[in-house]
Amino acid sequence: GFTQLGRIEYALQGGEDARGGRINTDFIDNSAGVDTSDHEVNIKILLAGEVAAGRLPSPDRDELLASMTDEVAQLVLKHNYAQNLTLANAMYRAPSMAGVHEDWMERLTERGALDREIEFLPTTEEMAERRQQGRGLSSPELATLMSYTKIVLAREVLSSDLPDDPDLSDRLVRYFPTPLRERYAEGIREHRLSREIVATVLVNDFVNKSGLTCFHRLSSETGASVGDLFRANVSARTIFAAEKQEAAIIGLDHQVAASVQTEQRLEIRTLIERATRWLVNNRRRPIDISATVDFYAKPVQELVESLPSLLTGRDAAAYAKAKNAQLAAGVPEAVASRTAIQSFTYPALTIVQTAAQLESDVEDVASAHFALGQRLGLDRLLDRIIDLPREDRWETMARAALRDDLHAVQAELTAELVGSQRRGTPTKQRISAWEKATPGVAEAIKTLRSICDGKPELAKASVGLRVARGLLPRLT
Repeated sequence: GFTQLGRIEYALQGGEDARGGRINTDFIDNSAGVDTSDHEVNIKILLAGEVAAGRLPSPDRDELLASMTDEVAQLVLKHNYAQNLTLANAMYRAPSMAGVHEDWMERLTERGALDREIEFLPTTEEMAERRQQGRGLSSPELATLMSYTKIVLAREVLSSDLPDDPDLSDRLVRYFPTPLRERYAEGIREHRLSREIVATVLVNDFVNKSGLTCFHRLSSETGASVGDLFRANVSARTIFAAEKQEAAIIGLDHQVAASVQTEQRLEIRTLIERATRWLVNNRRRPIDISATVDFYAKPVQELVESLPSLLTGRDAAAYAKAKNAQLAAGVPEAVASRTAIQSFTYPALTIVQTAAQLESDVEDVASAHFALGQRLGLDRLLDRIIDLPREDRWETMARAALRDDLHAVQAELTAELVGSQRRGTPTKQRISAWEKATPGVAEAIKTLRSICDGKPELAKASVGLRVARGLLPRLT
């Protein structure tokens, strides 16, 4: 519905429309998705300039177009595959995310971007009834919400400087088939719809991989702009090698249950979302993607590889249980290991940052981080926070804030533990010395254990966080 190929093809060859007027091809809107016609139009726009400049004879142009048919089809199918996975992920969590979907629809409605009645989307009252029944949006409704999410985000991206970021220029080049990348790289960079193409690719990647409400939640929680969040998201995905992990999961198609793959994808999505929030809150805005990736990617990925050997106690047991469950589901060893370790990888950002600040070994800091968490019971407190309900925007934001604050407190405690003692001191010895030098540790451990018993409650979690923070050195 966004392109009119016959008229555009005629216009690109210098034709006129049925009314005798010159056709303006600038009306093309690629913001809502990708299909064969979008690719075809943008390719023809690119080649029209080459033909007009006399660098590409018309017969050669027609032959070139025909030769790229299969690759264009593959590019389109790849996007369609990703978009269907997005809907599958959304359906999988539709009941638990019903409150968040309601908030996002309401926000879009308030902005004048969505008319729920016209789009046959449930009202606020209907959503409340569904939530009581343990139901969420249906697949067609989620598809509609996804479309509006992409349209709104594309407009915001286009109105920002994000499409002009040199760190994202590869999105424009990769959009086109291989022969055009090799022969017309300069023409691609000068494409009249270059910003629109980059915006389309960025939005599709973000929503397809991060979900329908990621932007809504993170922008509400952090106040960050679309440019801040997209840059942080691109950085996070690169730092944690998300694309490589997702490719491994795709390789399991028809080998394991689809639900197993969905859980694996959601584990990655959760990690990247948390890392995106962390980068937005801890890096200077606008985020320099190249500098951020250069600082974190190599040490983070090396740490992730060594994490299984650094975990102890409950962490080690949880990792072994998760890995065995993956293996029992038919997942190969390498993918099972990476999936099982996923929930432990988020602290790698603070660990790498702490190691750099203290000029310490990353693995030493990681060992101290996880061992201290075990000793104090911060891992249990984190589980209690993760189990808190998120029925509405405020519960979701409170849960996220508590989780991030706990990670920050643990990072500060780790820095104090490592920084106050001689480099190379064994972790157990460090913790023993720290306990002796820090008043109130035994009482804090007892209180935290009591707080973590029973049903997860916001009040208990808040008190637990305050207890943990109380172990930090006091300013005098």
